[in-house]
Amino acid sequence: MISDSYVPRYREIEQALRARIADLKPGDPLPSDAAICREFGVSRMTARNAVGRLAEEGLITREPGRGSFVAVPQSHRWANSLMSFSDEMRRHGREPRSRLLRRELRSARPDEIRDLRLGDGEPVVALVRIRLADDVPIAVEAVALHGRCAAVVMAADLETGSLHEALRGAGFVPARGRATLAAGAASAEDANLLGVAPGTPLLVERRVIVDLRGRPLESTESRYPADRYALDVDFEVEGTRDRAARGRDHS
Repeated sequence: MISDSYVPRYREIEQALRARIADLKPGDPLPSDAAICREFGVSRMTARNAVGRLAEEGLITREPGRGSFVAVPQSHRWANSLMSFSDEMRRHGREPRSRLLRRELRSARPDEIRDLRLGDGEPVVALVRIRLADDVPIAVEAVALHGRCAAVVMAADLETGSLHEALRGAGFVPARGRATLAAGAASAEDANLLGVAPGTPLLVERRVIVDLRGRPLESTESRYPADRYALDVDFEVEGTRDRAARGRDHS
């Protein structure tokens, strides 16, 4: 049985390297796989898994025969990965901050009961924050978290600190999730909080994140002004591999 506090070794190394990257410049080298093995006392496979995740997120580039280097910051987030807002903004060389508008322990609403697999009347920790980068509003974020992490969330610094860092530090590790993206228009409240005109186009992201045991941990809606934030997507044209395989069969 995996306890709430269990964190895979490669994830610990990944987070340690991620913290170092925040203090480095594009092009700066990272430790080699062999150096990581010596420093953390792990196998080469574990070291490669940790570094591979950073490469998948675009934080580093790997050059055969040369090593790993801090990547030039991308302008957008990749849709198939999610890092904390704080880490994401630091990766872009921007200073993250939040303005906490509301933090409360309350009964779950119907959509939160569904997303977090709760029973009627079970509590959630509800947060509303404005996420800022260099003091520019980037998103209005409404979060509902499972009641089991209430103590850590109610005590966490959610203005200058990271929610996900606080959760990980208490053993509630955000592991994976699913998101839905849609277009929206700024309401009067959105307009006031984001400093835009009512009706301004918004990118609306709704996501549910689960922990290492697959249990729902967080249900979030983030509302971004369309000219301040975007998502990049890698994709494959459907059927291409099948057609290529048929072509080889007939060659």
